[in-house]
Amino acid sequence: MALQCGIVGLPNVGKSTLFNCLSNAKAQSANFPFCTIEPNVGVITVPDERLNKLAELVHPDRIVPATVEIVDIAGLVKGASKGEGLGNKFLANIRETDAILHVLRCFDDPNVVHVDGTVDPVRDKEIIDYELQLKDLETIESRISKVQKQAQTGGDKNAKLQYEVLCKYKEALEQGKAARTVQFENKDEQKCAHDLFLLTNKPVLYVCNVDDKSAVNGNQYVDQVREAVKDENAEILIVAAQTESEIAEFETYEERQMFLEEIGLKGSGVSRLIRAAFHLLNLETFLTAGPMEVRAWTYLKGSKAPQCAGVIHTDFEKGFIRAEVIKYEDYITLGGESQCRDAGKIGIEGKDYVVQDGDIMHFRFNV
Repeated sequence: MALQCGIVGLPNVGKSTLFNCLSNAKAQSANFPFCTIEPNVGVITVPDERLNKLAELVHPDRIVPATVEIVDIAGLVKGASKGEGLGNKFLANIRETDAILHVLRCFDDPNVVHVDGTVDPVRDKEIIDYELQLKDLETIESRISKVQKQAQTGGDKNAKLQYEVLCKYKEALEQGKAARTVQFENKDEQKCAHDLFLLTNKPVLYVCNVDDKSAVNGNQYVDQVREAVKDENAEILIVAAQTESEIAEFETYEERQMFLEEIGLKGSGVSRLIRAAFHLLNLETFLTAGPMEVRAWTYLKGSKAPQCAGVIHTDFEKGFIRAEVIKYEDYITLGGESQCRDAGKIGIEGKDYVVQDGDIMHFRFNV
């Protein structure tokens, strides 16, 4: 399932450093704007301790974790919506992603130049917001000009619906608000809104890039960001990208954990970021466990059993009969599939079963 998170931000906020921590695809990291011109794509493994626990019980030949694609996109500057800097390329690349990881510089360092001269994460956020909003407003006004007459004079219900949705978005954008702040109750309106593919309607996670001293509790810059986004439908994550790059240099898990403990962190910020990106894309995993492999399969949250069967193979969905489901906690507590079967802990589910994160699935099908 090739859904992507795009890492965006102004030049020199730590995007490429963070991307390098996330993947082995070493994006060029330099102390000047536009060092990342073509988007770098990394396929990132999603940390999941459940796979290791299952492997201890079934001793598989291999473990296959879930993955998520992260795209490092060129830094944006003022005027991007009008084509300034690499604006057109930036906006085209971000339009192709499904969610946004917006990196904000929340650290002081005289050795790392800031494109605007001073550190101000709220200003930086507003620069990118403004450029994306301008581009969305341009899209909305173009659509309105096409459907307005039809909506107001004709009997085309679809044109009327589109016009109403477009006007709601136009009002919000003109007030300097992101499209994702507009809520639609009606399902038809929701579908129409989704089909517009607006830049500011994508789910967003603000990644506050801090120094190592602020990796645990944040700092005044993080507090400013938190206050600025409190009314948005968005989340914040604190990461010390430079510290994470140092952690990545350690060869063993034990060395990394010792380093984390020394600076007061329970776990890697990169691991938290990967999991956050996975959930930002509205993804979950069901599991399969057997002697050949223990595997996490990715599906869209809310999917039913036949759709999840189709993730493994299209024939599984076409010929779906039923799903045998074991809850992860039962599997671990009782010690395996046969023990769960003896204890009556295997659920037999049909086509309407909504799969839950961590379900251990076995599909019955006939083609």
